[in-house]
Amino acid sequence: MHLSRRDGALDLLKWLALLSMLLDHLRYVGISADWLYVPGRLAFPWFCLAMAANLARVGPVGTEWRYLCRLLLFSLLSEIPYRLYVPDPDTLNVMPTLALGLLVARGWQHRAPLSRLLGVGALLVAGFFPQWLMFGLFGVLLPLAMLLVFRRHWALGLLPGLVCLAANQWQVLFESAQFGNRVAAFGIAACLIAPLCGMFLLRHATFLRAPPLRRWAYALYPAHFLVLFAVRAAYT
Repeated sequence: MHLSRRDGALDLLKWLALLSMLLDHLRYVGISADWLYVPGRLAFPWFCLAMAANLARVGPVGTEWRYLCRLLLFSLLSEIPYRLYVPDPDTLNVMPTLALGLLVARGWQHRAPLSRLLGVGALLVAGFFPQWLMFGLFGVLLPLAMLLVFRRHWALGLLPGLVCLAANQWQVLFESAQFGNRVAAFGIAACLIAPLCGMFLLRHATFLRAPPLRRWAYALYPAHFLVLFAVRAAYT
């Protein structure tokens, strides 16, 4: 898989991840649309795959630390909008999970003592405090799982699919599916195939072009919570 300096397929993957996230969060606007849970399961694994793609590139020294700083900054900026919009959240917003996942993946990728130390520290934080993290410990491990299979045979995409399923409360999903809940059954399928679909797009859709998502895109995360909160307030 060759990643150019500005990869159109990677930009498209990021746009699709944003769209999936928006569909997932529309469930809290006040409409009856539980089925949106299914496309919503694609968002987090595709963000993790985009992270793995960025880590796999040969970039300037220090790029990953700027990436980490942006994740931490928008973790703070997003928490209040997230709590305003999502009813009774029991975890932090998704950005801390991605930040810890970046540290774990980078620690495995590079042998520098600082990278290894931060990676182990991030893994310990996720292991001791999974209840505070959206998608928990397995969510933190998902970027590493994506990175491990990034340039390997497509069938190995099942590994991050299993990690993705474990990050999405698989016990609850399986119990609901056993009672005939179609949303849960399709949600399980979406978790399993999301990494495969994302890797297929990156490998075979290189001819496609999408508007580039640059640093300003981080602001879309807190901004979309505020917009959806305003929409819900206007119609309830």
